[in-house]
Amino acid sequence: MPRTTAADVLADGVHRAGAARVFLAPGAPAFLRDAVARRGLATLDAPDVTDACVMAAVTGELGDVPGVVLATLDDVAALSPGLTLAARDRAPLLLLTPPHADVALLAPIVKASLIVEPASAGHWIAHAANLAMTGPRGPVHVACAASVAGAAALPVATACRPAPLPPPAGAGLDALGARLSATRPLIVTGLECGGDDARWVRAFAESLPAPVLATPKGRGTLAEPHPLALGLLDGSHPLLVATDLVLLIGVDASELPPGVLPATARVARIGRAPWPEGGPTLSADIVGEITLVIEELAPHVKARPSADWDVAALDRLKRAAVAEALTAPGARLVRIVREATPAGTIATADVPLGLAWQAVAPRETLTPLGGHAPPGYAIVAAVAAQLADADRRVVAFTSPLGLAAGAGAVALATDRALPIVIVVLGPEGDEQAFTRALARGLALARPVVIGAGD
Repeated sequence: MPRTTAADVLADGVHRAGAARVFLAPGAPAFLRDAVARRGLATLDAPDVTDACVMAAVTGELGDVPGVVLATLDDVAALSPGLTLAARDRAPLLLLTPPHADVALLAPIVKASLIVEPASAGHWIAHAANLAMTGPRGPVHVACAASVAGAAALPVATACRPAPLPPPAGAGLDALGARLSATRPLIVTGLECGGDDARWVRAFAESLPAPVLATPKGRGTLAEPHPLALGLLDGSHPLLVATDLVLLIGVDASELPPGVLPATARVARIGRAPWPEGGPTLSADIVGEITLVIEELAPHVKARPSADWDVAALDRLKRAAVAEALTAPGARLVRIVREATPAGTIATADVPLGLAWQAVAPRETLTPLGGHAPPGYAIVAAVAAQLADADRRVVAFTSPLGLAAGAGAVALATDRALPIVIVVLGPEGDEQAFTRALARGLALARPVVIGAGD
């Protein structure tokens, strides 16, 4: 019977955390590569370490699993953009490397750096996976020396995924239920909302009834064509002035730029992660599974009178927002792509999309939080999204500079025959020619680049 090594235990832990693919940065240590291969995990050689981290971050964001990267710490500066993206976007990620003297440089952008020994390999990989997946999610570093990786280790049946959140306390439900007596409640959805939450949020919004705004990461929780979906959260949005309760659902504090909520606003929250000190003051806060909390609030919703929003005014706001969205540069081309692609299409972007792209489910629109991303993000993210789900259409929206920066990812997509569509936005040309080029591109079983002037 083959001997089990510490590297085998790490690879098994990664597998039990739910990861199906490992992204390999150039120079990834052979002793870790061999271990993941023995465990049967798929691997992908990334063009560089930044791309490896971006693809792992997108994998973690799309699925309920950590993205995994094998790399070295020889160039921490090259690691930083991808890890920073994962930290900012709350994407669960495991970075496995050999130890290095510069490991302290990772401290600002990882949740922890853990050192593995043969006797503790099972414990530490389970702890790393749990920490990466526990809100607020983010990257965790695991260091394993070659001498340790080859040493005999005992597999340990440790849990590599976080336990379910406890049910909400009655006192918290009562406090939030009392806040729902507001006459003009406004819901804001954020990055913690997943596919299972969407139908509950919709039913909740319709029952109150309450209009819904979304952060860039919360788009699609309520399908954007829905009459109550009133656009993106912005400090100048007129609903923020009219509301007497802002209810954050699945919103991370990092999604709220300073001053985006009025200083006088009464704010309550339903979320999966603890609210940090320094965030907006909450009048009520429940940490738990979003679906379960909404279900438990049903008696409070039934007992209250309907909200007092002017339905006609909300309809005018929605129509105006959609019309304004189509005046932005490139917006008409974005709308053409949206109308030509099926529901469930994933859009990745490092250029503004606005409401020209109508998201109909959570995590269909992948944009970096705050608009800050490594060069070429849209194309790299599209490759990762297509690898994560081969059956979904994936479209990347970028600029000429983004296309140049993503050349390595384009080559990778070509080598793997990934049918991503790359739309390069710029000065708009003939819309009919663009539509014809798009139709041809959508029919191909390989990556295609379509320019605004096509």
